[in-house]
Amino acid sequence: MHFSKPFTGLSQVKSKQVKEQVYRRLSTDACCSILSSSLKGQEVMLRWVLFALFFGICASAGKQKGKQAAKSKSPDLSRGWGHSIKWVKTYSDGLDEMVQSQKPLMVIHHKEDCPHSKALKKAFVGNKSIMKMAREDFIMLNLVEESGDKHLAPDGYYVPRILFVDPTLMVRTDIQGKYRDHLYTYEPADIEILASNMRKAKVLMHLEL
Repeated sequence: MHFSKPFTGLSQVKSKQVKEQVYRRLSTDACCSILSSSLKGQEVMLRWVLFALFFGICASAGKQKGKQAAKSKSPDLSRGWGHSIKWVKTYSDGLDEMVQSQKPLMVIHHKEDCPHSKALKKAFVGNKSIMKMAREDFIMLNLVEESGDKHLAPDGYYVPRILFVDPTLMVRTDIQGKYRDHLYTYEPADIEILASNMRKAKVLMHLEL
């Protein structure tokens, strides 16, 4: 007796379809999972980029604010004697720049609470010829404390007191105002005498070098 083999084609087809469906679902799920992970990764990366950008902006703003604060705290070397003039900070700095530039050094001794100093300061700033020479032809220094060099006080420690130093490091005690008891002081009415002495300091310096 011959028995035919049971027909199994249907079960085989169903099995393949199921497998294909499972594979497709797994593939789809895997793709979705990968895509989701990729999107999450991009989102995380974007957050870090935005955070870094925000942090950089804040840091830059902080630095700028710090620079402005430092600038606002820096001393005003002019002390009202002319903001357009380049002022040196110390007597030593003035001597160094004088030697390098071969320009005479003009040293103004004054006190900020002294009425005579204030009056001369106003006349000084208001004179265009003096301001021009101060900007172009001199190394400029104003002091509210004594320098420690006795040669800058040949007849005493009074204010206002203005002396000139030439690039040979000689204090020009021969360049004087009109007062015999205080040779190096000036009043607002003497502003043209000061301007003349500044021109004299320039000429003497050039002739003697």
